[in-house]
Amino acid sequence: MERCCVYLLYDTIWVLAALIMVPWYLVKRLVGVKSRLGIRERFGFYSRERLTALQSRPVLWLHAVSVGETRAALPLLRALRQAFPGHALVLSNVTETGHSISSNMSEVDLCLFFPFDISWVVRRVLRSLRPALVLIVETEIWPNLARFADLERVPLVLVNGRISDRSYPRYRIFRPILRPVLNRFTAFCMQSNEDARRMLDLGASERRLTVTGNLKFDMPADGLADTDPLALRSTFHLPVDALVWVVGSTHPGEEDWLLEAYETLCQQCPELVLVLVPRHPERCSGLQNLLVGRGLKVMLRSVLAGHEGTIKPGHVLLVDTVGELLPLYRAADVVFVGGSLVPVGGHNVLEAAMVGRPVLFGPHMANFREIARLLEEAGGGRSVSASGLVSAMSDLLHDAAQRRAMGLAGQALLQRHAGATERTLIVVRRALEG
Repeated sequence: MERCCVYLLYDTIWVLAALIMVPWYLVKRLVGVKSRLGIRERFGFYSRERLTALQSRPVLWLHAVSVGETRAALPLLRALRQAFPGHALVLSNVTETGHSISSNMSEVDLCLFFPFDISWVVRRVLRSLRPALVLIVETEIWPNLARFADLERVPLVLVNGRISDRSYPRYRIFRPILRPVLNRFTAFCMQSNEDARRMLDLGASERRLTVTGNLKFDMPADGLADTDPLALRSTFHLPVDALVWVVGSTHPGEEDWLLEAYETLCQQCPELVLVLVPRHPERCSGLQNLLVGRGLKVMLRSVLAGHEGTIKPGHVLLVDTVGELLPLYRAADVVFVGGSLVPVGGHNVLEAAMVGRPVLFGPHMANFREIARLLEEAGGGRSVSASGLVSAMSDLLHDAAQRRAMGLAGQALLQRHAGATERTLIVVRRALEG
C-alpha cells in the first residue's frame, strides 16, 4: 500500500510537470523556434505509419537522453545490428538535439522522443513497441519504466552506467526509494569499479553488476581520422593556411573567457581562426550578439552555403547546426572542450582524441573524471584554468610537433581501452536468453 502511494505521488508530480512543459513546448513553436517537439510521442501516441518501420520484428529499445549519450551508444547500436539482424532497433531521446542526431543514424529503425514517465503513458508505450529488451544508457533511472518493464517481463539493462560525483550524494538521500527500483533491473553494465561500488551502495544486487568499461572508448571515427583536414576546411570555408581553434560544447559563462583568450591569441598569432560550437544551438542568436558586441566578425554555419571565399583570420565561425562536431575537430589544429570552465561537469574529450587532435579542457570534468585523467596521463590532453588558457594555447599554436604528438597519444589511449562494446554485448545476450 505504501509503495502504491509513492507511485501515485510520483505520477502526480509528473502530471503537474507535464502541465508546465507542454505549454512551454507550444510557446516555442508559436515564437518560431525551429524544432520537432514530439508532444504526442512524449505521451506515448504513435501513428500507425511510424510503427510500420518495426515490421512486426522483435524490438530492442535503447534510450539515450541527449547528444553525448547518443554518440556513446553508437558502437553498441552497430554491434546490436550485427548481432541481432532480425530485430528492429528503436532509439529514444529526451532532448531535441539528441533526437536530431538520432534521426540521421542509419543503424536505427525508429527514432522517438522518450515518453513522460507516467504510469499510463509508460504502459501505452510498452504495449505499442512490445520490446524484447530495453537498454538505458548511463544513469537514466525511470521508476515507472522499470516498474512496468518488470511487470511485463521485459529485461531492463543499464549500459555504460556511471554515478557522477555530483549525483551520488543526491541518490544516497533517496536510497530507500531507489533500492526497489534498482531491483527491477536485469543487469547493470558499469563504466568503472568505482561506478559499480556506488551502484551497489545505492541498493543494486551485486550479482547483477558487471564492469564492462566505457563505450566512449569504442566510438567509431567513421573514416574521419584518415580524412584530409584541408578538405574538411574547404567544407567549412576555413582557410587552409590558418591555425584553427575549435571550441566545442560551450555553456553560458564560458564564452567570455574563451573570447578574451582568442582576442589575446590573435595578437600573438594573426593567422588564428576561432570556430565556436555551443552545446545548445538555440543559444547562437545571443552568442552572435555577444560576438558583435565585442567587435568580432562572425559567420553562422547555416549560411555558409551562400558565402563566397573563406573566413578570415581573427573572425569567428559560429556553428548553429548539429552533428558536425567531429569533422570540425578533425579540421582543427587545437580543440578545447567546453562545459569544463564552469561547473557543468565537462563533455567527451575523447571525440577530439579520436580524430587525432590535441585537447584542452577546464578543471570541471566531474562527469568525465576518469577519461580526463587517463587522457592527461597519456599525454593526449591537458587541463587548464581560465587564467592559464592563453599560455597553454600559445604553447600549442607555436609547436606543431607537440600538437601531433598529443593527437597520436590520444588515439593510442583509445586503442588500449577499447572493448566495452563486446563486454556489454555478452550481458545483453544473457538478458535476452533469460
